[in-house]
Amino acid sequence: MVMSIRTFKRFIQFPLRALGHIMETTTVKNYNIFILGFAFMLVFTGFNTMSGIQAMIFKSATTPGSGGYVEGFKGDGFISSAVIYAVFSIASWLAPSVVAWKGPRVAMILAGVLYAQYIAQLLYPNTYLLYISAAVIGLGAPVIWTAQGNFLSLNSDDDTISRNSGIVWAMLQSSIFIGNMFAYFMFTGEEFISSSVRTTVGVVLLSITVAGVLFMFLLRATPWASNTAASNESPTSALRSSGKLFLTKDMLMLSVTFLYTGLQLSIWSGVYPTCVGFTNSFGENRKALATVCMIFIAAGEVLGGAIFGFFGHLTTKRGRDPIVILGFITSMTSYFLIFLNIPFEAPLGETKPTDAAYITSNIYLAVFTAFILGFSDSCFNTQITSILGGAFKEQSSSAFAIFKFMQSMSAAVAFFYSPWLKL
Repeated sequence: MVMSIRTFKRFIQFPLRALGHIMETTTVKNYNIFILGFAFMLVFTGFNTMSGIQAMIFKSATTPGSGGYVEGFKGDGFISSAVIYAVFSIASWLAPSVVAWKGPRVAMILAGVLYAQYIAQLLYPNTYLLYISAAVIGLGAPVIWTAQGNFLSLNSDDDTISRNSGIVWAMLQSSIFIGNMFAYFMFTGEEFISSSVRTTVGVVLLSITVAGVLFMFLLRATPWASNTAASNESPTSALRSSGKLFLTKDMLMLSVTFLYTGLQLSIWSGVYPTCVGFTNSFGENRKALATVCMIFIAAGEVLGGAIFGFFGHLTTKRGRDPIVILGFITSMTSYFLIFLNIPFEAPLGETKPTDAAYITSNIYLAVFTAFILGFSDSCFNTQITSILGGAFKEQSSSAFAIFKFMQSMSAAVAFFYSPWLKL
């Protein structure tokens, strides 16, 4: 009789315990998504801001009499970015092994430290250290992105992957807004970037990046995923599975889009804001205008991430094709407006008053172009993240590594030719 009563109690309590476990798991997942987005927002406040302004800063550092001149320094912001993405593309094949070895949380923390050392190059530019640190961050970049994609996948399911991808993307891209708001106030009235301004910007961006790395320590474990094949994968098998996945029909078709996002990455993160900052017809505040354009790029990125995040359930029902097509149309529109509004010589350095675009360069058009450029980029990246985290959930580390390999290889080529080719 006593045994039957105990059995009955356990039978009644089992659904309640199961429900409590589910609710706890859901809470941890939502917590992890928020901390992941917030940590990446801080880390990339430093990196994304530096990517947009480094070409202008280093140009001042190589120009005698600019107030920011550093004797013996010959570094170039575009070449530095090219080195980052060239190493990034090669190291992407090793990233799944690192994530399988250390786990996504530890991998993100270690890679975040490598991001911080690159930001420190703003404090006192040195040509050799700049390119060495660019190669070092190139080793860390695929690890942090592969680990992020894996961790995002582990904390999502088929119903929440679109929403979570949009939320993390919006929080990440708001880093551009935060960093460039600060840079705008620092660059206002500066035709060239002085040493004191460069140092102040470097210290602030480095501090924010370090804070982001510290926030990664708050990420909680994902015990519900401990028994999956992906979590038990060895570094060697992770490398082999990446190679096999890359040769599948679906991944080869997606790789075309991956390559395109790399070209777009080079434009919005470096080439376009630099061209604006070098366009003489925009006046003495053109460096500050470049940061305003980065702010509006961020606004477009965040708006896209928020829309596609909040309405992710509609994406699941109706497909992602309309969003990708919208991204292609808006990106082509932004490129055409850049072609009309920016002098062809702008990527090469400071333009002359005689260097003119097809139309009279217009500040408001430059800012509007920045906004739709950012929005178009969010169309592609939110959908790619959602596809990889959902359709390739069991191989998420390998899938995100392949994405970053193709994207960074394309971006590296674009950054290498950017200092030499006109628009």
